[in-house]
Amino acid sequence: MNEYGPDLESVTVAFDEEMIEALDEKAFADHRDNREAAIRDCLDEWLKRRADGDDDTERPE
Repeated sequence: MNEYGPDLESVTVAFDEEMIEALDEKAFADHRDNREAAIRDCLDEWLKRRADGDDDTERPE
């Protein structure tokens, strides 16, 4: 287990069309058109916000 939760080898995520477009824009602007790098970057940002308690997700009680 790491600081964000259990160590996972893989995760499956479903994106809607709007999110895919946003990821592609980020990939083009920040990662030389590499969508996987953009996804990793966004996931890293989200995990850091979640660890700090600044995300909008509800946590199970």
